[in-house]
Amino acid sequence: MKSTISPPREVAPGVVLVDTGYVGPGIAAAWIVKGGGSAAVIETGTAHSVPHVLAGLAAAGVAPEGVSHVLVTHVHLDHAAGAGALLERLPAARLVVHPRGARHMIDPSKLLAGAAEVYGGTEAIRRLYGDVRPVPAERVVEAPEGTVVDLGGRALRMLDSPGHAKHHFVVHDPATRGFFTGDTFGISYREFDDASGPFMYPTTTPVQFDPPALRASVARMLAERPERMYLTHYGMIEGRIPEAAAAMLAAVDGHVAVAQGAPPGPARQAAIRAGLAAQLLELLAGRGWKGTREEALASFSVDLDLNAQGLEFWMASQPNG
Repeated sequence: MKSTISPPREVAPGVVLVDTGYVGPGIAAAWIVKGGGSAAVIETGTAHSVPHVLAGLAAAGVAPEGVSHVLVTHVHLDHAAGAGALLERLPAARLVVHPRGARHMIDPSKLLAGAAEVYGGTEAIRRLYGDVRPVPAERVVEAPEGTVVDLGGRALRMLDSPGHAKHHFVVHDPATRGFFTGDTFGISYREFDDASGPFMYPTTTPVQFDPPALRASVARMLAERPERMYLTHYGMIEGRIPEAAAAMLAAVDGHVAVAQGAPPGPARQAAIRAGLAAQLLELLAGRGWKGTREEALASFSVDLDLNAQGLEFWMASQPNG
């Protein structure tokens, strides 16, 4: 696996991919969208990611004062922890966030406390996400369903998209017939691509995983007949979008089956993780992946941990859970 992040690059007209460097290269992306009058940044990564985003803007020929909006698809820290620090460097920008997440950007204390429970304490949070700074309330724009951001002849439209989280929207870019999907369309690391297409995998992280809502959110995107999906984790998927969606949702069904088949009790989360690991290896083997078992499990280690935690939360919320 490569050890350095890739430089920013334009992947579609006016859409620049920036590797945020989260955990390692090729794990999390921020996106720069250039309009006729201004630009937007979609996703910020962590506070550690701010220099990468600023370098991406410079490479795209966008001055800091030329950014009118910063959008975060949801407030999970790998997507939004850098918002406060980035806004300090972008004097004209306002933060566009789901109404359910806005208060956590203004005062991130509860968000950080919840993340510390998941990731193992405040020091782990600081190492992963840096100094998570609040965003001034006057610079926050709550974006309910249908909100449109105009970049000067290029409109970005927010669609409410629960399933991964209740505070999630996706961003429709009609100019490229694409969606910035956050975590609603799953994850897909480029090293697992092959001739059959991208390897699609769900993200069922704590605490608001909702399988029926996720299916409905994916269906809403497919109804727009998109040609591109811009995944935060990671990169652009172009063409054969319905097939990619079907593969991701089939993997969601597999996750649900593993969770429902795990015995209740204190060992259930560990059993779910073991089942997910076995399922992952089976999925990769079915695609003819030539890497080792150890390589696959190492690449998905964090995702397996978080997905198992999220499924445990979901099972506990069910009747007789």
